Amino acid sequence: MSIKFPGLPGLELAPFRPRLLSAIQGYDRQRFASDLSAGLTVGIVALPLAMAFAIASGVKPEQGLFTAIIAGFLIAALGGSSVQIGGPAGAFIVIVYGIVQRYGLGNLLIATVLAGGLLFLMGLFKLGVLVRYIPVSIVIGFTNGIAVLIALSQVKDLLGLQIENLPADFFTQIAVLARHLDTLNPYAVATGLACLAIVVVWPKLYALPLPSGLASRSERWLRTLARLPGTVIALGLATAATALFGLPVETIGSRFGGIPQALPSLQFPDFSWEGAKQLFIPTITIAMLGAIESLLCARVADNMTDLPRHDPNQELMAQGVANIVTPFFGGIPATGTIARTVTNVRSGAATPVAGIVHALTLLLIVLVAAPLASSVPLAALAGILLFVAWNMGEWREFARLKHFNMPYRVLLVGTFVLTVVFDLTVAVEAGLVLACVFFIYRMSVLFRIAELPLPAAGRDVQALALYGSLFFGAVGKIEDVARQLRPETRALILEMHQLISVDTTGLDALEQLHRDLARKGVRLILCELNEQPLGLIRRSGFIERIGAQHIVDTLGEAITLAHQSPAAAAQAPSPAGAPQADALKPDSAAA
Repeated sequence: MSIKFPGLPGLELAPFRPRLLSAIQGYDRQRFASDLSAGLTVGIVALPLAMAFAIASGVKPEQGLFTAIIAGFLIAALGGSSVQIGGPAGAFIVIVYGIVQRYGLGNLLIATVLAGGLLFLMGLFKLGVLVRYIPVSIVIGFTNGIAVLIALSQVKDLLGLQIENLPADFFTQIAVLARHLDTLNPYAVATGLACLAIVVVWPKLYALPLPSGLASRSERWLRTLARLPGTVIALGLATAATALFGLPVETIGSRFGGIPQALPSLQFPDFSWEGAKQLFIPTITIAMLGAIESLLCARVADNMTDLPRHDPNQELMAQGVANIVTPFFGGIPATGTIARTVTNVRSGAATPVAGIVHALTLLLIVLVAAPLASSVPLAALAGILLFVAWNMGEWREFARLKHFNMPYRVLLVGTFVLTVVFDLTVAVEAGLVLACVFFIYRMSVLFRIAELPLPAAGRDVQALALYGSLFFGAVGKIEDVARQLRPETRALILEMHQLISVDTTGLDALEQLHRDLARKGVRLILCELNEQPLGLIRRSGFIERIGAQHIVDTLGEAITLAHQSPAAAAQAPSPAGAPQADALKPDSAAA
């Protein structure tokens, strides 16, 4: 049910109606079977990713699992998408790691709560559609930049380097990694590369022909095994090898002491207003990235299914609730995750129930099998994350840059470089500013003025046609009109049929043109105005200054008016069908 404000007739809040409420209407056993199968599959896929994302973000692995469980449940139960899976995301790794290094874990949790509140308000005030206005070049640029940073952050564990604290800065990271190359662990390298190879090759195994002579039952078993997630197989084999052979590599147990076999307890981070004021940029970054990632993910899911399209405002409100609640249980920022959502869709999910099953599956694994995680080698998780980073980036876009114009290239490459060298917030802010500048430039180029031939009108009448949009970026072309008229011109007609819009700066330029022409004894006549320019002229009062009789419907009427003397034109009634002076006066509603 939507909320309206009596004093603000234009403000209507979005209704809070989770997709789950409509999805369970007519819910049957067949759909539950599909959701159950998809949820179990995604839960297994999410297990290694949740731990890997948490460790790469500089927090404990159980914080990633708790985030996947709690946020995954809330996003599925309250979201606006039928199949979206929520949880910790690779895009957050660099952001979270930087916040933990600079502000500490407690402030990360506070920033996440504040970002959750901001996300909820964005959805409540129907701002979900605004994310669609971010140019695709900016999205590709920062996504590729984050992928590079994720890959760089995994070099330490992949090589088994003995580095206590890896800095967040790109160039400093490279310098620190280079200084510690002498501590390289060949067992860690072998483990990480083997896991990476398994993850890459495993999905292709079930497409290969099996050897002849296999029994049908064995063939079915092998086909089923080959369809298991490659990340789970890689993690299982690496963990088993580490435990059986006692490989000298760093594990979850050796660094973090294992994963607790219990539900997370409620905890309240220390909050102070002074500290919160320092978290403005981290809060905005988390909220902005969460909104972009979740809605992009939902759009990807929409394109893969025939299910009803997602509600962006409801999705943002669900993301907000999840990020408000999860930090109180030690969780980190959460959003929609493309890899797990795509797995959910391909596994046959039909409703948000699959997302709920995914969260419950992870909870069951934590309660039953948490002790087994102690032997998980960190190099194996690093190999998995390298694969995630590679899939996350759209690297072919760099090769395709030659097919696009210069503004697109500058936006994509500039956002990519700024994301890698500085951070996501700077990159997106600079990218949006550049996008606005390029848009203004393109629109100003599209606006043009062309002279209309009037052979029968005489040389004392000139007509100009205006095309495009007369706004602040294009007024320079109007300012030159008065100087470029023929000396004998006594009337100037502006034909505005193809002028789609005028802003206040453009209107000011028209008024200045009217004053300049009046000083030269030249009358200004406007004809064939569209609704928006005419409405602005009415509301601004320009109609009284130019005279209602100088605004007509057709070019022919304008030519006739131009040949009349100024006194006769002022006394003559407005041409048939032309806007009348009374109709053009601002009324109370328009004002």
